Amino acid sequence: MNPSNLFDLTGKVALVNGASRGIGAEIARLLVAHGAHVIVTSRRRDDCQRIADEIALASGGSAEAAACHIGDQAQIEALYDSILKRHGRLDILVNNAATNPYFGPIEDTSVEAFQKTIDVNIRGYFFMSTLAAKLMKENQDGSIINVASVNGVIPGHHQGIYSITKAAIISMTKAFAAELAQKGVRCNALLPGFTDTKFTAALKDSPEVLGSLLAHVPMRRAAQPSEMAGAVLYLASAASSYTTGAILNVDGGYLCA
Repeated sequence: MNPSNLFDLTGKVALVNGASRGIGAEIARLLVAHGAHVIVTSRRRDDCQRIADEIALASGGSAEAAACHIGDQAQIEALYDSILKRHGRLDILVNNAATNPYFGPIEDTSVEAFQKTIDVNIRGYFFMSTLAAKLMKENQDGSIINVASVNGVIPGHHQGIYSITKAAIISMTKAFAAELAQKGVRCNALLPGFTDTKFTAALKDSPEVLGSLLAHVPMRRAAQPSEMAGAVLYLASAASSYTTGAILNVDGGYLCA
């Protein structure tokens, strides 16, 4: 293995869901910059097309847009049918889409909020991964990367069901890693700490909540979305060829504080 090529993704086909903004968009940009063709997906195709166009304009790299709501099984299956027809392979899957429709006391969680969170954050990741694994094992090579959260280790205040789903993703990652290792498919998880995105707007817009959160982060600041992308590049590339079942914290030291 040539050390200078460890992060080269030339010829790889990558799928990044939840990629129309924030962490997902930054991941898509970096994978393209290292040679991958990236399929940018989220619920709204127009938003994905904007990111794909920005990538092409900025780097001349290769990206395409596709709509897929990972809480909808039919849409997942249609997306994979399209990938198989257009590309005949998938080398990298980044499960990044997530939802957190309820913020409040855990005992007041509605059935609707519970089900929506489970459908996207657990069921969506699971079936995106099973279909990816079936394509990847044909080539005895592939990388599945699940974006979980530090909340999967230490539940966030008033983020009960969201935190539960993120803990499930950590367990899911290890289960897939163990079963797929001998088929050439690796599965790892990224645990972002508090990151400055639209998704966390409700937290960062409250000075009291923000101060409380950052008091537990040794770096004393929120991450930028681009600071998550490098970890995903490592997990997607040959640099991590002997890494599977890993849970990589990118949290400013939060989990060691």
